[in-house]
Amino acid sequence: MTQTAKLLYTARTHTSGGRHDGISRSSDGRLDVKLSPPGGAGIGTNPEQLFAAGWSACFEGAMELAARKQKVTLPRKSAIDAEIDLVLDEGAYALRARLNVSLPGLDPEIARGIIDEAHQTCPYSKAVRGNIDVTVALI
Repeated sequence: MTQTAKLLYTARTHTSGGRHDGISRSSDGRLDVKLSPPGGAGIGTNPEQLFAAGWSACFEGAMELAARKQKVTLPRKSAIDAEIDLVLDEGAYALRARLNVSLPGLDPEIARGIIDEAHQTCPYSKAVRGNIDVTVALI
């Protein structure tokens, strides 16, 4: 980070028990979730679902900024279906992701430009770039 970087927010959570019947709570109490393994019989969510929710929400915000720069209004029914795969590859766990973006009514070329810019500026996209396989599709 540069010396001129301005801290906007720090998320703080406390997690115990991991993905196997664990819990995770935010310092402000707004997040309080039970954790369970993906595809398991537990009653909680899993880290992959939380990552998908966070990334898709952030990505939508990045699309709003990109659209505003282009003087385009995003459709009210814009949506992102995020899919995060937990894979076992040669004995090591890894993630793989797909963001399927719906921008109904927008010209496909304009929509693609907004999506591409969002993928360059979204902090989640930046964090995973070069680390996991990611597909961002206009559906």
